[in-house]
Amino acid sequence: MMLENLQVLISALLERFERMVSGPATHLQLFMLLFVCLFSWLLARTIRNRFRILRELDESAGTRRLLLFRLGHMLTPLLVIILLKVVSAVLLADLPVWLLDTGINIALIFLYIAFVKDFINNSLVSKLMLYIGISLLTLNAFGVLADIAGALDTLAIRLGNIRISMLGIMRVAIFGSFIFWLGRVSSNTGQEIIRNQQALDFRTREVAAKLFEIAIFIAVSILLLQVMGINLTALAVFGGAVGVGLGFGLQSIASNFISGIIILLDRSLGIGDFVELEDGRKGYVTSMNMRSTTLETFDGKDIMVPNEMFISSTFVNWTRKNNKQRYRVDFSVAYDSDIRRLVDLIKVAVARHPQVLSGDDYPFEEQPDCEIDSFGDSGVNMFVEFWMEAIDDGKNRVGGDLMLIIFETMRENGFTIPFPQREVRML
Repeated sequence: MMLENLQVLISALLERFERMVSGPATHLQLFMLLFVCLFSWLLARTIRNRFRILRELDESAGTRRLLLFRLGHMLTPLLVIILLKVVSAVLLADLPVWLLDTGINIALIFLYIAFVKDFINNSLVSKLMLYIGISLLTLNAFGVLADIAGALDTLAIRLGNIRISMLGIMRVAIFGSFIFWLGRVSSNTGQEIIRNQQALDFRTREVAAKLFEIAIFIAVSILLLQVMGINLTALAVFGGAVGVGLGFGLQSIASNFISGIIILLDRSLGIGDFVELEDGRKGYVTSMNMRSTTLETFDGKDIMVPNEMFISSTFVNWTRKNNKQRYRVDFSVAYDSDIRRLVDLIKVAVARHPQVLSGDDYPFEEQPDCEIDSFGDSGVNMFVEFWMEAIDDGKNRVGGDLMLIIFETMRENGFTIPFPQREVRML
């Protein structure tokens, strides 16, 4: 009896499928589907041939070029979806369009595959997203996704007024992870695009990048709350109380954030500046974020400095206005030396160094200068002042080279560096 009922059901389904396939509406849909797919493929190919950026990627391509190149791979399924939607809504509005809907769902699967392969670099995450996404889209194409979701929603437990269902857990896990990833990628991509806008001032770019990062963070937080099914209006009173608590407990973080905005606006600090703090620590500014500024020292260490420190304490910005710096090297010579001749020799020797600024192209005050500093116990204390581009340390270390040049020049010309001397009288 059961076998006969199953045969009757299968026969009814086959008969229904035969009526759907043999009808004129199905033939029209099939023709439109094939036409749209062929037209979309030709149009996408023409667009890629017309715009080189969509088919070729340079090694030095920026974020926008890389994004456009990746979008070129998704052009065909995207055009299929758009055109099939237009055909369904305009040309076949009064007819059942189950075949066109099936074509749209299949195009969505191809679009999703292209998106994951182009935008997800991690192989494990890429495979995971492919398995989950294709499974969900396939179930949706067959029209059983809603039934499965309803069945999962019935598997629930209650903890007081809170209802936790299997559907809710899976939805938060899947869509929450996707929203987190999308927010991070959008934030990094958007900030890079903003920072590459050379027409804008550096400070304007940094402020815009920070504001964009905050906007993405707020948007992601709101979307996550919506996915979790939390009523935002119910959080209004709670948020006010939490805001007061945060105002006291997180005032340091708020102060660092506001200080970072002030630093960017008043142009006292920028990426690439060489900064010396009040406690003697110094380094190049490599990054500035909402909480701190990173200084890279010459020995490869990163110093994380809270932004508030640049507002509340004194610091020296060596390269803010001018990259040229003046330095000094001290040395001594014996009292019986020809000082005037030594001054001329040292000036010429120092000026030969490739990183020391010298020549007629520079003003007199920036030329190397040798002078007497004081009369010491054992000899004449002298110094050399010189100007150079960048900082005298790390790969640009010049002071050590000049001390060696001064020593060799004095030795080659008969000048001696005095040893400590004491005169003792025996009474």
